[in-house]
Amino acid sequence: MTEEVFNLRTCAECTGRGDLEGWVFRYLSSGYWANPGLRDGLLLHRRFWLGPSSVPIERLERCCGPEDGMAYHVPADIWQRRVDQLAEALENLESLPPLIVEWCEGRLMIRDGNHRCAAIIRKGWTSCFIVLWCNSSVDQRQAAASLNIDITRR
Repeated sequence: MTEEVFNLRTCAECTGRGDLEGWVFRYLSSGYWANPGLRDGLLLHRRFWLGPSSVPIERLERCCGPEDGMAYHVPADIWQRRVDQLAEALENLESLPPLIVEWCEGRLMIRDGNHRCAAIIRKGWTSCFIVLWCNSSVDQRQAAASLNIDITRR
């Protein structure tokens, strides 16, 4: 059995089949990008998903990094080494899994992909792809309007 590939194409294909949430949970459960803590937290409540969508990097807020006040603090040397490795390997945005982002009262909070975001910035790219979760259908409609996503066709 081959390991599932997690990138923009596979995310978009699953979205087209109505399985965006399934893609997110498989992505968070396996391989190099696994994040079982986030996966388990997401399973606690119903989520409303949007994406994948391209957004300007400046709209995103990290929760992980070496700066003071980060919810998940990473020592600067470890952070820089990881970001350097990712940036060196990046060829295009489409080869990466979209960042997983939470809609928080109009703010786009990166919950998975903080290192990738920093590597994208290091490459000089000004946008990236995200999968957005909202905690209510009202938030989903507000997020869709804010990001110009048509949810009537879903």
